[in-house]
Amino acid sequence: MAVPQLETALRATGELLLAEGSSVAIVVVGGAALALRGFVSRGTFDIDVIARAEETEDGLALVEAEPLPAALRDAVATVARDLDLPADWMNGVVGRQWPQGLPPGMIDEIAWRTFGGLRVGLAGRRALIALKLFAAADRGPASVHVQDLLALAPDDAELDEAAAWVRGQDAAPEFGAILDGVLSHVRDR
Repeated sequence: MAVPQLETALRATGELLLAEGSSVAIVVVGGAALALRGFVSRGTFDIDVIARAEETEDGLALVEAEPLPAALRDAVATVARDLDLPADWMNGVVGRQWPQGLPPGMIDEIAWRTFGGLRVGLAGRRALIALKLFAAADRGPASVHVQDLLALAPDDAELDEAAAWVRGQDAAPEFGAILDGVLSHVRDR
């Protein structure tokens, strides 16, 4: 989906939530966040929800994405049917990242957009660099994640910060070697 299709799907979802008297706040990463924030012009197949946001007495808090609230799941299913999208066009699979922790400072750089009853938080550049570096190391240097990382044009300090977080995600020695290869590839560009 290109940005106009992403916005159409999000708007339709938010309108359905509003019609049901519901509101949900989600945090989006991946290709959708990159495209909606203008970092890349490529389309994406889905919207990756890494977290939900809830107001607490201490302010905004991020909570695990899954399970997505029933009202949101119902709206997503209706939009999938109405716009001929895959059933999982919005999903919380990437939210499985929670046990290892989210990138540091993620909540501080979120840009919020409202689509009716749906508030969409788009992850910031630093979090996207960390998550894309992790995905590139996980999927290899030929993946779209490397291209996304290059589009973000991180400097050495940003790569070092992201790499420190990524190393904590997978302790396997072979993962560290793959990560070093991705870092070398990105730094050489």
